[in-house]
Amino acid sequence: MLGSQLIIRTLHRLGVKTIFSLSGNQIMPLYDACIDAGIRIIHVRHEAAAVFMADAWAQITGELGVAMLTAAPGITNGLAPLYSASQAESPVLLISGDSSVSEDGSGAFQELDQVAITSPLTKLSLRPQSTQELHPALHRLVAEALAPRRGPVHLALPFDLLTAETGLADLPEADMRPAATQPDARSLERLAALLHAAQRPLVLAGPTGARPHMRATRENLEEALGVRVIPMESPRGLKDPSLGSLSALMPQADLIVLAGKCLDFTLGFGGAGALGKHARVAVIDPDPGMLERASRLLGERLVLSLQADPCAALSAMQTPAPPAGRAAWRAQVDEALRNRTTLGAPAPGNGDLGPRALCETVQAFLASAHEPVLVCDGGEFGQWAQAFCQAPARIINGMSGAIGAGVCYAIAAKIARPDATVLVLMGDGTAGFHLMELDTAVREQAAIIAVIGNDLRWNAEHLIQMRTYGPQRLIGCELSPTARYHEVAAALGGAGYAAHSADSLGTALGAAMNSGLPACINVSLAGEAAPVFSPSTQSATGH
Repeated sequence: MLGSQLIIRTLHRLGVKTIFSLSGNQIMPLYDACIDAGIRIIHVRHEAAAVFMADAWAQITGELGVAMLTAAPGITNGLAPLYSASQAESPVLLISGDSSVSEDGSGAFQELDQVAITSPLTKLSLRPQSTQELHPALHRLVAEALAPRRGPVHLALPFDLLTAETGLADLPEADMRPAATQPDARSLERLAALLHAAQRPLVLAGPTGARPHMRATRENLEEALGVRVIPMESPRGLKDPSLGSLSALMPQADLIVLAGKCLDFTLGFGGAGALGKHARVAVIDPDPGMLERASRLLGERLVLSLQADPCAALSAMQTPAPPAGRAAWRAQVDEALRNRTTLGAPAPGNGDLGPRALCETVQAFLASAHEPVLVCDGGEFGQWAQAFCQAPARIINGMSGAIGAGVCYAIAAKIARPDATVLVLMGDGTAGFHLMELDTAVREQAAIIAVIGNDLRWNAEHLIQMRTYGPQRLIGCELSPTARYHEVAAALGGAGYAAHSADSLGTALGAAMNSGLPACINVSLAGEAAPVFSPSTQSATGH
């Protein structure tokens, strides 16, 4: 068995049936091994797209997402989405080809210290030095990717190890994963007592808590604890429009439990401006570094620090029935989360469809669609999408603040759920990153629907410049009024439609659905600032 066969057969035994990749010299042995193993390769147009798709696969399925890139320029093209996957807490295995171990230090073709580059972006990065290290390295990385807090890992595979004989006829026995660490019983009792005594508690979860495969767990916890479990996955934090006016209610909480939610800029670093002056804070996190940060930032306000998988810890608690008076508080929280009353008047439009009307038209379509999956991508327009569109399964551009992955996310979601209706909402700036992946969608028969809100500019940056420097200092924000994104989709073998009103958008959505093809709807949009549902201070990022 060759090294390449050992890697691919092991992945197949671990349940991997799909790999997202762009071909290159150093990974051809892995491609060849995929044929015999029956693993499907989704062949993309840019390396970044492969990692974005692996990220989306992990988010939608709850399984390991796998991307495979070639050496040097190949893997470096995948670094930005690797950062996004780390911030989204997505279990992604990034496999890269590499120059041969036997040529290390000799100036080999595309020789590069890949591990040094990817280590800051992953939970673990490894480069085996012999065929004997291949199998243990792969199992170690997969286990690390799936362990709390989930995240990406990287395996660099030297070419000479892929083409060398391993001396094995059969796969080695699978490494056993270590038993999960049980939360400290005394700490669980303390946590249960805190939750029971609190009249106005809030439980904030991290991005993992927002995933579709976590929905049942989240609902069970809410029922048992009598408190809403609120996932946070946006860099706008409490200003995330999908959280309504929660930030205005937050200061009234008397107990805040950070259940896997990192204490960071999205929560005002734990300051009174975000969390209020009086709430006590309990932190449950698998990462000791996050517990240390919470202790440093919160001081005496931190009443419990527990190193554990948050869901396991909350599920393991023995909790009495929630206090009767808490129902009114939960109703207040739910009302705040539903609130979509915008503060301030929208910017004057130019006669084009407004972003709220666009999103409400899309939501009407999603409400009657079969197994809808929603992808939200972009700056200001992405926030409108998050506020006014929803679906049982959702992917947003996430904590990294990166934009441009929407088409990639949608394609992976459609491949993971072939019978689902997958719709991506994105701005015209965002569309420019990976519009050519519509070719991938056509080749893979992934009939996604891409709706582009076209306001002819990078609207987030336009608004920052207007606010900070004034209208006479605008630069680098305008986009072309002659760009016909829908015609690109048609030219690539998909379907394309233009829309200028809610009625024409509704018609286009129906036509796109009936086409059975990957489709792009180019909608003329009035550019407006992201919706705001509660008073708050401007974030450190300017958004």
